[in-house]
Amino acid sequence: MKTEFSTDDLWSSVISVPPLARTHSGVLDLEENRKIIQYLEAGGVSTLLYGGNAILYHVALSEYDNLLTMLAELAAPDSLVIPSVGPGYGMMLDQATILKEHDFPTAMILPTRDVTTRQGVGLAVRRFVERFEKPVVLYIKTEGYIDVETVEKLVNDGLISCIKYAIVREQINDDPYLRDLADVVDPAMIISGIGEQPAIEHVRDFGLASFTSGCVCVAPYLSMKMLQSLRAKDYDTAEQIRKLFEPLEELRNAINPIRVLHRALELAEIADTGPIIPLLSELHRRDIPKVQQAATDLKAADEAARPALT
Repeated sequence: MKTEFSTDDLWSSVISVPPLARTHSGVLDLEENRKIIQYLEAGGVSTLLYGGNAILYHVALSEYDNLLTMLAELAAPDSLVIPSVGPGYGMMLDQATILKEHDFPTAMILPTRDVTTRQGVGLAVRRFVERFEKPVVLYIKTEGYIDVETVEKLVNDGLISCIKYAIVREQINDDPYLRDLADVVDPAMIISGIGEQPAIEHVRDFGLASFTSGCVCVAPYLSMKMLQSLRAKDYDTAEQIRKLFEPLEELRNAINPIRVLHRALELAEIADTGPIIPLLSELHRRDIPKVQQAATDLKAADEAARPALT
């Protein structure tokens, strides 16, 4: 596992956001998480961000140290692993104390809409960094969560490693907040945080560095090829690849992004992700065939796109 962070890392890999596999008794599953990580790394992915898809919103503080130990152990030496903290203020401070005992170069603060103000979020980031003693990933997911001026101050004070931007817009290019943010913060430290679907516009039109993806866990080679196409400004190829992700992404949007991805890896025979933990619930039986079809089709497309072995 890499122990230093650079914004150059954002260009080198799609930022995968994997689910977290658990045994059927609910504890962390070392071997199944190993399968997920090795599958991603074999497809060229070298950045793993454990956040929403891993359901770290609901992780027990009592298992957090074991989780960090497991992730550090499983990742390859040249892979960057970013764990998450929060979203509650007290939780993130306690997690900062545990994180300091490990070598992760940054961590992401999970966002919440509840019981917050924009300035209060900025202060929470400062207090967390004071305790963690390393800059953090700022995750902006909803309008009004934090204002651009506060973000600018945090960046200028060296408290932010990068920004995950994930406010969903009906028209991707009609985004005054992102325009303002990219005017005051180097776009090279902002990553598109909503998967492959808006990534072309975010990289091409706003200059963002890269993109996060959950479906990369099903098709890592294709997702990496899309990032490479964006870097080469080959937007036609990037668009062709983006369309391959659409069926599974549309199911994630229609049902629930986390629940669909969690089960998709199992249905595509990548890893046994085990039960999904509360406060989430399992997919309805009627949705499983649709998810299985979309996941297996995407995995097959990924395998077909890989260079033939000689």
